[in-house]
Amino acid sequence: MNILFICRHNRFRSKVAEAVFNKLNKNKSIKAESAGIIKDIPVSRNVRKVMREKKIKLKSVKSRRFNAEIIKRADIIVITADNVDKGIFEKFGKKIIVWKISDVSQDNIAGIRKRVEIIEKKVRSLLILLGHKKV
Repeated sequence: MNILFICRHNRFRSKVAEAVFNKLNKNKSIKAESAGIIKDIPVSRNVRKVMREKKIKLKSVKSRRFNAEIIKRADIIVITADNVDKGIFEKFGKKIIVWKISDVSQDNIAGIRKRVEIIEKKVRSLLILLGHKKV
């Protein structure tokens, strides 16, 4: 099974969700990746700092835009953002989950920490939904 985390720019919310999922996931038959609807700037220094504090490694600091190949691999699309329309993905016939997490200025480290906590909780719930006993 493949999970695709999507946000607007693939520089924060989807990147964090992918990293948290990959750290907590014990079922190696489930893979996760992330992308954005717009390719943008790299992951900010403050997001990298918060993730280092949590000892969670980001797969990449470069943003990546979704494409047909990425969508084809996905069994479940998780939209981690409140500013991405799920209608973009409905035509692909994939299961879609929407978390509606708001973005934050990349200078607002307290806001980044808060959203990382929200993402961690949602990833833990997703893992349980996918069959993990406890995470």
